[in-house]
Amino acid sequence: MTKVQVLGTGCPKCQQTAENAKAAAEAAGLQIELVKVDKPADIAKFGVMFTPALAIEGDVKVAGRVPTVDEIKEWLTG
Repeated sequence: MTKVQVLGTGCPKCQQTAENAKAAAEAAGLQIELVKVDKPADIAKFGVMFTPALAIEGDVKVAGRVPTVDEIKEWLTG
């Protein structure tokens, strides 16, 4: 199961990023473990300065904007 981390404090954009990740996994037919990283110190460990951000298996794919469902699907299916 692929671990997908949404980095952010829970703002609407962070919530949209999580929803897009769920939709991308469903569209790709994949099971994901969706983890929300919401503590600023934990977000900083990823080197992320702007949220929302999304990491797959600990690798930050995007920061500072909401990724599209298609972008996330592409990252998940690689």
